[in-house]
Amino acid sequence: MAVNEIVLAATNSVSGNANTLGYGLAAIGPGIGVGFVVGKTIEGIARQPEAAAPLRTLMFLGIAFVEALALIGLVTTFIFS
Repeated sequence: MAVNEIVLAATNSVSGNANTLGYGLAAIGPGIGVGFVVGKTIEGIARQPEAAAPLRTLMFLGIAFVEALALIGLVTTFIFS
């Protein structure tokens, strides 16, 4: 009996660690996405400085949508664990 309990405890701890690792890997995508959004906005402002205000607004909207993916990943980590 004790061996089965040890195996079960080890399985639960590995699953918890795998969930954390999975979310950490899933957070890389939104991080890259935010980098692209900000980089392209800076490039656009450098090319057309008079369009800075609308580009900045669109950048913040894009960042919000990309970060929503990270939050959805965090919530699903807790739901499925």
